Amino acid sequence: MAYSLAVNLVFMRIKLLCLSLLFYILCPVIGKAQVIDSLAYRPKVSSFIIPAVLVGYGLVSLSCNSPIRHLDFSTRNELQEDHPLFAAHVDNYLQFAPAVAVYGLNLAGIKGKHSLVDATGIYLLSEAIMSGTVFSVKRMTNRERPDHSGFNSFPSGHTANAFAAAEFLMQEYKDVSPWYGYAGYTVATATGVLRMYNNKHWLSDVVTGAGVGIISTKLAYIIYPKLKKLVVGTKAQQYNLIPAYQNHTFGLAFNARL
Repeated sequence: MAYSLAVNLVFMRIKLLCLSLLFYILCPVIGKAQVIDSLAYRPKVSSFIIPAVLVGYGLVSLSCNSPIRHLDFSTRNELQEDHPLFAAHVDNYLQFAPAVAVYGLNLAGIKGKHSLVDATGIYLLSEAIMSGTVFSVKRMTNRERPDHSGFNSFPSGHTANAFAAAEFLMQEYKDVSPWYGYAGYTVATATGVLRMYNNKHWLSDVVTGAGVGIISTKLAYIIYPKLKKLVVGTKAQQYNLIPAYQNHTFGLAFNARL
């Protein structure tokens, strides 16, 4: 289990590094002196009902005698019986597709709800909330994977990441067209299904991961404006985000004009 957790942590760091490098490349495109836009996000309580139900579904499955846990076993058995040799690992990449779409659309000139700087901040915060939650729950539950490869099955990290990205895409582009959100959620669902076909997760792992991912992004949209206010302050009118290199390390230089 320790080995699997170490691999997951390394994977997460690589992912964040890749996002940082992508952000570094995009900074010249974003340009200077972007005006701070409104980040107010007041979601309805009802918007949390579905993801909360998904998480609750998974929590019930932790009881070995629950019908939901029995459904886990029957679903796994059917998938393995019908597709015993299935091995397609596109889910390792598909989980990032909705988030990558946000950057692609921006570069194509189709602007989302927020500037690319703020959108990136929101996404990274969502990833931090999601990753922290997933890895903590994995350690607490210690559930064995259906292929017996480890004891970090619950919940599905790939699925959580995919649905966090799908919700991110939907929030950024729902005012442009709801079809962007539909596409993102379709990709996220496919990621979860592939995790089961690859015999890496139980059905309840995937369902719970979906709920965790959606809630993580919703929380990020609520928390990010408050964090930004603490950093930038209420009087900042515009800011620059410029690539920097110091002490053999690449980074980003931030300054606000008051």
